[in-house]
Amino acid sequence: MDAGGFQAQSDEAVSYIAADRLRLTSSSCAELLPIAAINDHFLPAWQKLARNASEPNIFYEHWMLRPALKLFYTHSDLRLFLLWAGVPHKSDLLGLLPVGPSWQLGRWPVPFVQNWAHHNSFLGTPLVRSGFENQFWAALLTTLDDQSWQGFLHIRGLTIGGPLDQALRSVCAGEKRRCDLVHSEARALLESHLDAESYYTANVRSKKRKELRRQAKRLGEMGEVRFSCHRDDTGLNDWIDDFLTLERAGWKGQQGSALDCSDDTRSFFGEALTGAAHYGQLERHDLRLDGKPLAMLVNFRSPPGSFSFKTAFDDAYSRFSPGVLLQLENLKMLDQPDCDWMDSCAAEDHPMIDSLWSGRRHIGRFSVQLKGLSRSAIFRGVRLGEELMARIKRREITDIMQAEK
Repeated sequence: MDAGGFQAQSDEAVSYIAADRLRLTSSSCAELLPIAAINDHFLPAWQKLARNASEPNIFYEHWMLRPALKLFYTHSDLRLFLLWAGVPHKSDLLGLLPVGPSWQLGRWPVPFVQNWAHHNSFLGTPLVRSGFENQFWAALLTTLDDQSWQGFLHIRGLTIGGPLDQALRSVCAGEKRRCDLVHSEARALLESHLDAESYYTANVRSKKRKELRRQAKRLGEMGEVRFSCHRDDTGLNDWIDDFLTLERAGWKGQQGSALDCSDDTRSFFGEALTGAAHYGQLERHDLRLDGKPLAMLVNFRSPPGSFSFKTAFDDAYSRFSPGVLLQLENLKMLDQPDCDWMDSCAAEDHPMIDSLWSGRRHIGRFSVQLKGLSRSAIFRGVRLGEELMARIKRREITDIMQAEK
């Protein structure tokens, strides 16, 4: 969805909130639930929230977040912020965000509050029911104002330009809180009104297309090449094992960052894929030569969006670009009627996916002022330091450019 579409959706949300403000203000209830208290009882409400979210985020859906909280480091003060339409755990869930105190911002030992994430979590946008974006932020900020946690609120991984970004800025402006975008990056996004074939032709130069056709032909001369796509749990355990083996055999395994290099990440991957398959949100692609996997890809679906989570390929066949050939199959997402876009979850300026996908999704980190003299002082001090460091960095870049002339 483009910025104009986000704006239109946000305008509708504001009208919806205005109509129901009095009823919801008197009946809604905010809660900071300890992580240890999360149980199966409110999973239906959590699932319903995810299906009606203003902005999809599979990383905060229960089948993804719960195994992450179980397997990765958390501290005792971490909480799950929940906004209920009425009585907690007995009414609809309007918003959800894991949040807690932190004490190290980069190289600076300062207290602050932030949304929780881990190394395999690529988006921090809260799950908020469409139409309740303003109420969610207002409730979260009021709740944090009343907590003993020090510092400011730091939201990382928020989609820039979306309804939740707009609502956050609007609420902060109305409450006279500073809300600063402190960092942003752009990553590849697959989104178009074109079909897959037309998109490929429009966005990949003819010389590159010719080279990929040549590579596919040469690969086909070596044996039977087969592309597969699965959206259920057929052969899932074996598929997971194949993916983990393939990824570990490559550069990630050499660097120790492959999922199979750690018991926790291995278990997390398996549980996340199994949970997604159970709820019909898993999509698996692979390219095989005589049954041997050369490239594999994991997508998670959360209509109207989707997320390309992990990919792996066989380095021994890199001359055939198996990962790119599989991504060409992935373009068929554009032909799916229930998904409008796919987030690459890739790093900014990724050399492979950026050359295939022309769209960009902007993701940012925001620092938000909380009420209280000491909190305001910490916020102002940190922001002053960040702005000073940014000026020094810009000056150093300018000096280098002038020296190279």
